[in-house]
Amino acid sequence: MIIRPATASDHAAIWTLLEPVFSAGQTYAVPRDISQRAAIDLWCTKPAATFVAEEGGELLGTFYIKTNAQGGGAHVCNCGYITAQAAQGRGIARAMCERSQIEAAELGYKAMQFNLVLASNTAAVALWHKLGFETVGLLPRAFDHPQLGFVHAHVMYKELDV
Repeated sequence: MIIRPATASDHAAIWTLLEPVFSAGQTYAVPRDISQRAAIDLWCTKPAATFVAEEGGELLGTFYIKTNAQGGGAHVCNCGYITAQAAQGRGIARAMCERSQIEAAELGYKAMQFNLVLASNTAAVALWHKLGFETVGLLPRAFDHPQLGFVHAHVMYKELDV
């Protein structure tokens, strides 16, 4: 598996990863009916950097790095990760998160913050803890999950000392 910067030629394949996750509405605070153009803008155009994980020409996952806040908070980045459903359980998310920390540090960020990690997404919460992120806040009933109703969300944070 290689992880490399995404290019415009990856956008169609990235959309095939984003669309089912966004339309399911179970992990990202994104409109479930987001258009392809808006999703690609959100994931690929606005962030400081976007990457893809691939193997044998097949996209296994993607992540972005963006500034979490402006001004005095501009040294903290935010990232989003999506793994292809067929590639889940293979360590792709771990590899992308580890790489994102290196890339974020190279971009000058001093810390990484995840603003809305749903408590119902237990696999992500556990993985981020394993990778050194601390839960620094809990947002009660912050996300309207399509099956579970209102669920809590974690704010998770890690200083980058890579």
